[in-house]
Amino acid sequence: MILPPSTLAMLGGGQLGRFFVSAAHELGYAVWVLDPDGESPAGRIADRHLCAAYDDAGALDDIAVHCAAVTTEFENVPAATLAYLAGRMPAHPSARAVAICQDRIAEKSFLRENGFPHGDFAIIHAEADIGAARAGLFPGILKAARFGYDGKGQAVVESREAALAAFRAFRGAPCVLERKLMLEAEISVVLARGEAGRTRAFSTAENWHTRGILDVSIVPARIAVHLADDAREIAERIAVALDYVGVLAVEFFVSQGRIFVNEIAPRPHNSGHYTLDACLTSQYEQQARALCGLPLGEADAHSASVMVNLLGDLWFRNGASASGEPDWARLHAAPNLKLHFYGKRAPRPGRKMGHFTVLGDKPGAVLEAALAARRDIGIGDDRETAR
Repeated sequence: MILPPSTLAMLGGGQLGRFFVSAAHELGYAVWVLDPDGESPAGRIADRHLCAAYDDAGALDDIAVHCAAVTTEFENVPAATLAYLAGRMPAHPSARAVAICQDRIAEKSFLRENGFPHGDFAIIHAEADIGAARAGLFPGILKAARFGYDGKGQAVVESREAALAAFRAFRGAPCVLERKLMLEAEISVVLARGEAGRTRAFSTAENWHTRGILDVSIVPARIAVHLADDAREIAERIAVALDYVGVLAVEFFVSQGRIFVNEIAPRPHNSGHYTLDACLTSQYEQQARALCGLPLGEADAHSASVMVNLLGDLWFRNGASASGEPDWARLHAAPNLKLHFYGKRAPRPGRKMGHFTVLGDKPGAVLEAALAARRDIGIGDDRETAR
């Protein structure tokens, strides 16, 4: 067990890392952040910001000497970095888990080999693989195996010809071709797992997306209870199969009354932002607890909640004030609304700048209030309903 006032290390300086730093500070820990961006949100509030590349040997040695344990806030940290640090200190999640989750080919193969429900797919390394793909995979979605997130590195392809064009646009990078599902819902489960195998799962969230970016998360998810239970059970089995320690998120598609694993994120997740306000223990505190070997906190939600992402697009809408700043007074006027900003210097389209969460006892009323607040600051309704 690693106790305060020990120093922890965070690889990555985005908003997820920023919330981890805050949670760890509240538990009594110091935190160093490694991120190459000098203006990273987490780096700005850390006890020390190492502004260096994730494979910088000097920075990694510094962490190994001065920090008691290390974790990460995003899956694209080089797995080799985690493996190097794991040889000198506790490092969670493991390099193996991150390597699986950061590559769609490895991730889909892991799901298939372990019998987890997933959509039909084919691995694409060359144009010939598209020609050989099963006809049932069209219409489909071609996804680059690496560095794809928030809808990046993806293309809806109605035919082989479209898939070939998309593959060429991706410059021949390895891909997976997935059969497109007609969705009833998209859901996610965020859980924490300790070294002894104890797991605490948060309530299943229902997620809406716009242009591939998470827009709204509704808790509890408006799906059949048995599907929500199945999602939690599958997420826990995935954590066991990965021998996972830390906070893990699993995204699912609901289609034709069944659930299919879409993606695994080896970190806290945007759809778990609601835990900051609706749960006794947030996903970020759980991350610190799991990393340090502390008992996991209670994960049950004490309120229904709806989280709404605030993207940089909002600063450029017609509803913004003359200065370009949205009218935040409209949100502050709601007594059951919690507003969070991520400390990012400049808005830009698609950039996650913050979020708000509406809380209450009645899920339907909470959703209505959140959507009304969303409209009040000029966010339209152009969410996606199928993948």
